[in-house]
Amino acid sequence: MTDTIRVAVLGAAGRMGAQTCAAVEAADGLELVARIDAGDTVDASTLAGADVAVDFTVPAATEANVHAALDAGAHVVVGTTGWDDASRGRVSEHLERANDGRPAGEGLGVLIAPNFGLSAVLAMTFAAKAARYFESAEVVELHHPDKIDAPSGTARHTAAAIARARTEAGLGAMPDATETGHEARGADVDGVRVHAVRLRGLVAHEEILLGNAGEQLVIRQDSFDRASFMPGVLLAVREVGSRPGLTVGLENVLDLG
Repeated sequence: MTDTIRVAVLGAAGRMGAQTCAAVEAADGLELVARIDAGDTVDASTLAGADVAVDFTVPAATEANVHAALDAGAHVVVGTTGWDDASRGRVSEHLERANDGRPAGEGLGVLIAPNFGLSAVLAMTFAAKAARYFESAEVVELHHPDKIDAPSGTARHTAAAIARARTEAGLGAMPDATETGHEARGADVDGVRVHAVRLRGLVAHEEILLGNAGEQLVIRQDSFDRASFMPGVLLAVREVGSRPGLTVGLENVLDLG
């Protein structure tokens, strides 16, 4: 990429998209070259020569947007949730095709981040490190009622990381004697229960509860304003070009040991 990174924002009229446009315009070394909204086509013309496309759209559109941006030769940073193994796999395959024959280190990259808040990324990382030492773990995520997916991508990412840590530690299923009312126990994400709250006045919040006999660890993260996500978004925009292929999680571009 050039010294100045040209950026296109998809979903530019939305809450996160508008905040991202403002952050890019205010940042050194970045240039906002395109604002793409619902109903606009995503292609080389509308991306206007962007080096990086940032997607803050909706789950129904985000995968197609990523493929279109890759076809146009742009790296992609994705903040839209709703991804699963199948959709991530299709993007990985597209990247392999697009990068075939390119010099090492110069291929296209896609960074999908369930959360760009640095405090949220740290909370997820700490929870995964702690999970191997506790018999029980559950996740509670709290968001504004305009959010269309539940559980949140952040909570799913957190639960999956906890589950992997427990598996690597050789831990079995968590104790749960529930026989009736299973619907009240939340979603099951790889064996970790996740509970979603939707309440006016909230922005984005998460609690990870870890318990042993006689003790409890609570990791709590709160995002009170969408401005808190912007340092992570700008970091991703600056880093994605140096990471060919698919990267999932902002923790992978932070030096967290």
